[in-house]
Amino acid sequence: MAVQSTRRSANFAPAAPVLLALLMLLDSSAHAQASTGGLASASASGPASVAAPVPVQVRPAVDRAYAQLFAAPAIHQLLDALQADHERSLQDLRALTEIEAPPFKERRRAEAFLARMRALGLPDASIDAEGNVVGLRRGSGQGPTLLVSAHLDTVFPEGTDVKVRERDGRLYAPGISDDTRGLSVLLSWLKVLEQTRLQTVGDLLFVADVGEEGEGNLRGMKAIFRDHPEIAGMVGLEPAPEGLVLVLGTASHRYEVSFKGPGGHSYGAFGQVPSAIHGMGRAIARIADIEPPETPRTTFTVGTVSGGTSVNTIAPDARMTIDIRSDEMGPLRDTERKILATIDDAVKEENARWNVDTLSATVKLIGDRPGGRTPADSVIVEAAQRANSAFGHKTILSGASTDANVPMSLGIPAIVIGSGGRNGGFHALTEWIDVTDGWKGAQNALLTVLGLVGVQGISEPLLPPRPARGR
Repeated sequence: MAVQSTRRSANFAPAAPVLLALLMLLDSSAHAQASTGGLASASASGPASVAAPVPVQVRPAVDRAYAQLFAAPAIHQLLDALQADHERSLQDLRALTEIEAPPFKERRRAEAFLARMRALGLPDASIDAEGNVVGLRRGSGQGPTLLVSAHLDTVFPEGTDVKVRERDGRLYAPGISDDTRGLSVLLSWLKVLEQTRLQTVGDLLFVADVGEEGEGNLRGMKAIFRDHPEIAGMVGLEPAPEGLVLVLGTASHRYEVSFKGPGGHSYGAFGQVPSAIHGMGRAIARIADIEPPETPRTTFTVGTVSGGTSVNTIAPDARMTIDIRSDEMGPLRDTERKILATIDDAVKEENARWNVDTLSATVKLIGDRPGGRTPADSVIVEAAQRANSAFGHKTILSGASTDANVPMSLGIPAIVIGSGGRNGGFHALTEWIDVTDGWKGAQNALLTVLGLVGVQGISEPLLPPRPARGR
């Protein structure tokens, strides 16, 4: 997943506690903020509108927590350490990017990430049964468990040249920003937290997950929330513009449709047998005429087609894949029903054309991404908003299809935010990132996290623990 928008430069840097307290007072109303950005991803939704209005004012507890954080010398020390670690973290970025991680083949990158995680302070980290790298940094107790994550997989197939090349101040490589930058920032966070011995109140569950892209079907994140019922919230890292907070999880269903017929010679069998490709073509034409609702945004596409034997053969087989998305489940299901009905109608029409009944179609669900939404006035969103304002960024609430879909569908607070750096060319061989001052985005995101879990002796957690439940 990747996010695109007009970017603004950060103007916050660690400063004296008195200055920060004053800054906090001047901005404590966390004024209303407008969107200028959009969202794009081959695994997410395309350009999207603002998901919800930004709250005019954050709750007093959020202001209080961030005033305490900004005034604490230990937090300034941590942020300074994160800035100082920026150049070293680029070594992790390069090294991980140059390890291929196509869908369902993330193991080598997972092992490399695990080795780094263990070396930086989580010796008990491990790879779970689904292939996720999981490491727990325990808090002082009595706080929430917050998941912080980035995904291991990329959209690029095995054999893709993933060598990092530097040109004109940018680093170019497939997958370097989506989402290897997020992985390197997680490692940098872990390093400076251990280096400064900062003790959070809540637990931080560091996860590098599999299956976010393509037909991965969010399998990694589904496993995480199945196996860790204690998780009270999630902050995911993706390439995103400054100030953007993803709060809407666009749902999607994906289908593979296979058409089967007897086939035959294009001349000798003409008029006697149906064509699988013609039948599929009739279905595609009908699908193209479906009109989904504009609000909530609902989309569809026939993404791939294949089939046939030769130019002079009446096709015995044909296949297509369909992607259907919506910001709400009701319109998604309505559009889905219409699309599936066109397939039956197309088969009947092709059979009737030749007065036969030998063409059939089978439909297979190959992708099911649940949808959901984190309320704009929830504490996790207000925490991100408050951290953004401290860095001089207006908050933009938007949506897409990401790992956060899973907790959102379960009613667990979840957001996705950026990890620093300017980027572009997502899901293309020309993908790039400019990491100039990228440490500012890493600081911004880490401050969001610290407000949620609390810091011992400085602030209480804003995120409540999740009530105990059975597995």
